[in-house]
Amino acid sequence: MDAIETLLCPADRDGIARAAALLRQGEIIALPTETVYGIAADARNGSAVAKIFKAKGRPQDNPLIVHIDDVKMLPGLVSEFPERAQLLAAAFWPGPLTIIMPRGPQVADECCAGLDTVGIRMPSHPVVRQVIEASGCAFAAPSANLSGRPSPTTAQDVLADMQGRLPLILDGGPCAVGVESTVVSVVGEKPTLLRPGYITLEDLERALGEEVILSGAILEKLAEGEVARSPGMKYKHYAPKADITILEGSFEQFKAYVEAHAGQDPACLCFTGEAEKLGVPCVEYGREGDGADQSRHIFRCLRALDEQGDRVVYARCPRKDGVSMAVYNRLIRAAAFRVIRL
Repeated sequence: MDAIETLLCPADRDGIARAAALLRQGEIIALPTETVYGIAADARNGSAVAKIFKAKGRPQDNPLIVHIDDVKMLPGLVSEFPERAQLLAAAFWPGPLTIIMPRGPQVADECCAGLDTVGIRMPSHPVVRQVIEASGCAFAAPSANLSGRPSPTTAQDVLADMQGRLPLILDGGPCAVGVESTVVSVVGEKPTLLRPGYITLEDLERALGEEVILSGAILEKLAEGEVARSPGMKYKHYAPKADITILEGSFEQFKAYVEAHAGQDPACLCFTGEAEKLGVPCVEYGREGDGADQSRHIFRCLRALDEQGDRVVYARCPRKDGVSMAVYNRLIRAAAFRVIRL
């Protein structure tokens, strides 16, 4: 694509006004949310949304999430606001939860990848909310990275991937959550968790008072020919250039495996306090057993592996419950599902 000038500016009053004006003009911009930085376009403007796919190099069969700042924006974006969705919205909006609902007539086809549903989220980050209010646009926004790369949690990460691909990046500092929103579908007989995030399976079940089904694609590959009902369900995603293999076992088993493969000149993605014990280049991605801490750091740490020039990386395996499920979900995709059980 032809390069354009990319302006990195503070998320202050002037920056927000500039971002809002660009959205109204059918342009794309990057901005912070509480989860990760996103590339935004007016969700009702198909030609604007198409620019997101071009800038990211994103496959057209990967749906986008529409962001709002008030439930009053829902008419036209959804054809129905189901009771389960209302319960979840009351419990978690504004916040890092996307609800899949029947799509309405105002959503551009480009947002939905041919599906009859649309994901809606009401973010809590003040910059996003101010941009929506100032522009009047409900906007579609995936993460602001090149497709398949680790999602960005700082404006500098966005600039590394998107310089020359969009006109404006708003710098609102580092993201607080660090992984993309939880995605739950309320379309169908039972509510289904499609992508884990900071809002956990247990949180959803408490709010709904019923069981939430766990999509098999969270911890396994999509089946051949299976449709991606949510962003983040693709086979390889969030990946650095390094080849990552997850080692599942104790620290002692992990250390022994790394030492046995020293001839590969490996690096390690490990937990806080472990690097000094391993004797190889390391990046620590959070405290062991602390999913919230790991989620804040995982994408920045995946990018750090590339910045170090690492080619072969062995990663400590997080837990698979609570917020840790979101970290494991991102990590197995970054590793292209290479997991060795020690």
